[in-house]
Amino acid sequence: MTQSNLIRLSDLSRDETYNLGGEGVYNPTGNTAYGTGDEKIGTVRDAMVDPSTGRIRYLIVDVGGWFSSKEVLVPVGHARFTDDGVYFDNLTKDQARDLGEYRYGEAYTDQSFESDERVLRGTGAAGMSTTTTTTDTDVSGYRERAFQTPDRLQLLEERLVVNKDRFRAGSVEIGKRVETHQENVNVNLEREEVVIERHAVTDARPVEGAVLGAATETMRVDLEAERANVSKQAYVTEEVEIGKRTVTETQQVTETVGREVLEVNKTGDVDMNGGTTTTTTSTSTTSTDTNRKM
Repeated sequence: MTQSNLIRLSDLSRDETYNLGGEGVYNPTGNTAYGTGDEKIGTVRDAMVDPSTGRIRYLIVDVGGWFSSKEVLVPVGHARFTDDGVYFDNLTKDQARDLGEYRYGEAYTDQSFESDERVLRGTGAAGMSTTTTTTDTDVSGYRERAFQTPDRLQLLEERLVVNKDRFRAGSVEIGKRVETHQENVNVNLEREEVVIERHAVTDARPVEGAVLGAATETMRVDLEAERANVSKQAYVTEEVEIGKRTVTETQQVTETVGREVLEVNKTGDVDMNGGTTTTTTSTSTTSTDTNRKM
């Protein structure tokens, strides 16, 4: 793979079409970078990776001072990873300063690669010792070591992070309306009736001067009665108070997560300890070791 085909690890992680579960995937961003003699030389800002496998090829190290920034590319084989940072045991501060500046978006050309390689091999930087003869074997041996997968890998695992936000799930309005129905009430009402009593006279007496039909006499009696006079009166029958309370319910959220497992390529006569079996075959085999996490 040419240098121009590499992409930044931060760009790779943003693109969901890439597989980040390949061997050697490790995100060193933000780690302090130390050089020869454990001298601090800068901060790891990012990495350049092979987009097809996720393998780190270069670390992008900011070697600028307090008020400046200069990012350089250092092959991953120079790095030693620990919990407290990234160590470049054979990289001096002067070498880091002499490396060519890398700018985001610019292609890392073959000329830049060869210039940086001379600085890292100690054959091209000012003030560094030079060798009189450089063989192809020296160059190929250096490149094999420079881009070798680091001894210590960190296998990544995705875990669900659930956040909560509040939203208006609904609202309740309370009002009043009039509901009518027919109601029957029994009321006792009094009324007067006329009572006529007639009594027979057993001892008839004559009436002097009376002429039948000569005078007409009538009697009038007024009768009274009660009638229902209906009115309505409102009464309080119920009081309603409205408020809110918080209830908690458990909701199950399902999502697919992944984790990286270590893949070990064994070729030839290999004796491995620490969770893998021993093989003495002469062919290349691949085994997945799911028992070791780094």
